[in-house]
Amino acid sequence: MRMQILGRYILFELLKVFLVGLAVLTAVIMLVGVVREAASQGLGPAQIARLVPYILPDALRFSVPGTLLFAACSVYGRMSGSNEMLAVKSLGISPLALLWPVLGFAVFVSLVAVWLNDVAVSWGTAGVRRVVVEEAAEIAYRILRTQRSHTTRQFTVTVQAVSGRKLVAPVFSFLATPHAPPMTVRADEAELWPDAEKDAVTITFRNASVEVDGQMSASYPETWTIEIPLESASQTARVSDMPAFLPLRAISGKIAEQTAKIEQLERTFAVEAACQMLAGDFAELTGPEWRSREGLRRIAIDYLRRLETEPYRRWAGGFSCLCFVIVGAPMAIRLRNCDVLTTFFLCFLPILILYYPLLAYGIGAAKRGQLPPYCVWMGNVALVGWGTWLLRKVVRY
Repeated sequence: MRMQILGRYILFELLKVFLVGLAVLTAVIMLVGVVREAASQGLGPAQIARLVPYILPDALRFSVPGTLLFAACSVYGRMSGSNEMLAVKSLGISPLALLWPVLGFAVFVSLVAVWLNDVAVSWGTAGVRRVVVEEAAEIAYRILRTQRSHTTRQFTVTVQAVSGRKLVAPVFSFLATPHAPPMTVRADEAELWPDAEKDAVTITFRNASVEVDGQMSASYPETWTIEIPLESASQTARVSDMPAFLPLRAISGKIAEQTAKIEQLERTFAVEAACQMLAGDFAELTGPEWRSREGLRRIAIDYLRRLETEPYRRWAGGFSCLCFVIVGAPMAIRLRNCDVLTTFFLCFLPILILYYPLLAYGIGAAKRGQLPPYCVWMGNVALVGWGTWLLRKVVRY
């Protein structure tokens, strides 16, 4: 009964520190994230308010592990400093009995963190992209109404006036790209329409003339429509099929689909190689066409490796919460005479030096095919080993 009371007391103290710290740290991260996105995209207050729910999961997945480590260091450091741990040992009770509340809570928080990792990169990222794309046209209209000109990374537009959604006598100057020369479009009227599904803005011209590289190219007396991909809207644009931005529930299906695609490619290549060998066309087997085909196969395999690595990355990142606590709680008990911040930094600095480099190396090596995907857990295993050694020290002494 007494142990249950003590466990509830520890859990209550842990929750108090954790929730307060989480609110403060998340608010700081949110402020930095929102300000950065607003500054880069020229968003107004209404657009910023729309971004907040989508940025919140991303902020929480970074703030939760550090806040939980701080809470464990604070509670167990204070208990050890006030000789509560010594009193428990004198009663013949193992210090491990006092660690079960924080370990159980850390398991729960780790599962929540895995969910946050999934939500942040799928729902949150898609939401930020959608808000930016939907507001891109409105931002352009707002600037054009006051300044009569607007510049993006893809084009510059000047107008004589703005009437509702109509741009009067617009001149669009599109910058040169690796695939197209510079282009200028003049029209009597134009309208901008966002297309969130394609991450693009559609521009509809009326009575337009087109100059390519300074020379007249074509004219469109009626209506002419072009799409401008908003690659500059945010770094998350046009990445919905990348493994890092897929929800966990969709990854297994993508893996099966990509595996089947690679097998089909290899069968097709094998049949074509056999036909060329039977025909005696050996020169073609080492020609540029086969090098191009091998490049396609490598791209497909690289995408498959990224898909296979992603679930391990999210689970390992989520359970960093538990690993941090396994290290932080026993170290706080051993450093009984240190203040909370000193204990926290003595825990976090080795984590920063050991855990994150191992995590980054495991992810990179798994994506390159140098290590199997489960090696992403190397950093977590290292922290658990270190924490277990610290726990033995706490129990013995």
